[in-house]
Amino acid sequence: MSKQTGTNPIYLSYRRIYILPTRRGFGFLLLIALLMLIAFIYNNNLVYLLSFLLASLFFITILHTVKSLAGLTISKGHSPNVFVGELAEGSLTIYNPSNTQRYSVQFGLDKQTTMQLVDIPAKQKLQVSLPQPATKRGWFALTNPVIYCDYPFGLFRAWHRLHLDIKTLVYPRPSMQECPLPENASSLDAQGNAPKGQDDFYGLQAYQAGDSIRHIHWRALAKGQGLYTRQYSGTQSTEIWLDYEHTMGADQEERLSQMCRWILEADTVGIAYGFKLVGLKIEPSIGTQHSKKCLEALALF
Repeated sequence: MSKQTGTNPIYLSYRRIYILPTRRGFGFLLLIALLMLIAFIYNNNLVYLLSFLLASLFFITILHTVKSLAGLTISKGHSPNVFVGELAEGSLTIYNPSNTQRYSVQFGLDKQTTMQLVDIPAKQKLQVSLPQPATKRGWFALTNPVIYCDYPFGLFRAWHRLHLDIKTLVYPRPSMQECPLPENASSLDAQGNAPKGQDDFYGLQAYQAGDSIRHIHWRALAKGQGLYTRQYSGTQSTEIWLDYEHTMGADQEERLSQMCRWILEADTVGIAYGFKLVGLKIEPSIGTQHSKKCLEALALF
């Protein structure tokens, strides 16, 4: 039997479905054998009839269980990016092309007891998410998703292992240390001091994207008056650089985590920031696409 792998949808034909009796099924089969033995010993026609009825039900169940999966088309859906420590949710899209609803279809991962139990309406598509803890940054592959079904009586279990390339990009875990955003080097003079004109305060103005976080008027914000920045003579909108080489940390992962936190903080406040990694430079900007590009660079570093 060949495997369908990668991004192509998987069509569950009869040949691709495995089926075996469950514990309940083996118990049911043992009951049939016991009834047949009793009927043979006592030559009881009613017990013979009951045995044949149960045996017929047993074998008919095989067909119904397999048909619950046969014909379904399964493809990978959109899996959102997450941070280390969060749940990576591998998404599957299931399409039922038949005119009958499929009942008690289960989705799960190898070595996990938790299953997603769904009913799939006729001629409908359904989204299923399979969560798995993201333990390290980078590309995180979903571990062996499997589709099961033991409908209608739980006597048999039919299944197919889904060989789909389901990946989620995992960003570094944001640092827990409250380290302030880097200063804008261009706003300092040769001795590292602020220009003299910045000492002349002349008022407040509504915060604008790109304004320095050092000039935010936090007292006004605490009073519910909105977000304002202090204006000084000579003050201009500033931008900062997040540079891996100048980021403190005991090891590489700590430095990446700190940069991750800075990206989130700068994005929240709306400060324009540039981004530097070894061999990579992203010019200063703001917005969701910019932060996503920087976070992806951290994840794949």
